[in-house]
Amino acid sequence: MRKPLPLTPSQPPTPSRPLTPNQPPTPSRPLALSQPLTVRQPLALRLPLTLGRPLALRLSLVLGLLLTTALQPSAPAAAQSAAAPPPSSLTWQPCPGDKIGMACADLQVPADWRKPDGRKITLKVGRLKATGTSEGAVLVAYGGPGGPGIAMTQSLSGWWSKLRQRMDIVTWDTRGYGSDQFQGLSTGLPCTWTRVPIADFPRDMADFGRLSDTNRGYAEACRLKDPELFANMSSADHARDMEAIRTALGDAALNYYGASYAGFYGQAYARLYPGRVRTMVLDGTANHSAADWSGESEAMARTNEESIRRFFTWCASNGCADVPGLWRKLIARADRTPIPTKTENVAYQAGDLQSFALGMARQGAPVWPKLAEAIRKASKGDASDFVPARGARYPDQATPVTECTDWPRFANLKEMTAALTRLRKIAPNVGAANTLASATLNCIGWPVPVTNPPSALPKGLPPLLGAGAWGESDAVERVLSQVPGSAVIRHNGPGHTLYGSNPCARDHINAYFTAATLPPRKTQC
Repeated sequence: MRKPLPLTPSQPPTPSRPLTPNQPPTPSRPLALSQPLTVRQPLALRLPLTLGRPLALRLSLVLGLLLTTALQPSAPAAAQSAAAPPPSSLTWQPCPGDKIGMACADLQVPADWRKPDGRKITLKVGRLKATGTSEGAVLVAYGGPGGPGIAMTQSLSGWWSKLRQRMDIVTWDTRGYGSDQFQGLSTGLPCTWTRVPIADFPRDMADFGRLSDTNRGYAEACRLKDPELFANMSSADHARDMEAIRTALGDAALNYYGASYAGFYGQAYARLYPGRVRTMVLDGTANHSAADWSGESEAMARTNEESIRRFFTWCASNGCADVPGLWRKLIARADRTPIPTKTENVAYQAGDLQSFALGMARQGAPVWPKLAEAIRKASKGDASDFVPARGARYPDQATPVTECTDWPRFANLKEMTAALTRLRKIAPNVGAANTLASATLNCIGWPVPVTNPPSALPKGLPPLLGAGAWGESDAVERVLSQVPGSAVIRHNGPGHTLYGSNPCARDHINAYFTAATLPPRKTQC
């Protein structure tokens, strides 16, 4: 068994390459799930938060505490005593279709971690062995949820070349997201993952009831194929799987890199197994460790308002000083009457325009002239420039099987209306668009409860490391502020996650994994 190295803050490493700013996320639509896998970036959070569009399996680039069940332990100690199987030897063989020397192994875990002797499912685990003497393993997850860790690592193996000089790179295909649509090799849910538009905010109890029944209807079509697995797909279930992988590897403690939504898996692991964390990197994720979930949605709205105001500030000196005023009038009008487009049967309400505009604003100066022109054109009655070039025509969301077990949703119309009023006051230009308030609308009426509600991180964790571009770094900072000695790497520019595209951030993260050294608390890359 490998022993964890001590964690010692130190001066940052000197990047071996000049800093290349993180590239902005692609603004357009997700790949069709039947398309061949082409991986360039980690999967985004499947929120429409700060990433322009939610994702099913777009691998280029992304962002609800009413009910709990016995699955959620009353204390971290309870989780540590109940979950992982005893150490076992994994049998490694070449991964299917391998071309880079990656080995795979099958690991059996409970479908329901409350029933360790019950039905088992298979996790496919992949490993790239260290090119030098191995000092341990880093477990990697790319997000989604549903990003196929094995296929993505095979496509992104160059990311890990420097870290592999000292560490094994281990990944896995997460439970439920199988080969039919996600190219995952673990046990999958045998259902079709659909995409539906983000719902409008209900205006009365009848709207609220119809939304609840609509959500339940399309969820049941998936749930009934495998009720047990459907109910055990939360980030906490993925975290328990991570612990099983750590145990099977024989590692004394966990080193973990979680990009985008996989940062939720890391936060869940930190709550369940705080004494088993050596190092943990949360890259471009959202905060699932807020004691006040409504407050977190408000913080997200403030970040979104900052994004659109950053664009307005640019306009003041780039020939579009008229745009902020036009935008406010446009949103007020669209809240009453949808703005038409030249695309048949497509017209946009205020929330649609706010979601699209935020996605464009977060891509930075190269896209801002196009956004200014789209606003001008829409203010004259034609919102066609907001219509995506391909894919669905409205802000949408994939079947949120994991998300609806992680995100508390509104219990009733009164609660939703109060939250909406607060968010619109905080962010007058963008309102509740691309926040948890809008993303969780599709979870109202979900047939399984929230089994992994957000909660604060426990005491006793070692210092953790976060990273993120505009907005993301603020969310990661809210997570890591709970863990003394932690640090956040910030990129003051557009993008989603840093490790794959920002050499400065990558060098700091590699030093943290290998030597357990942290950069200064608010490092800029």
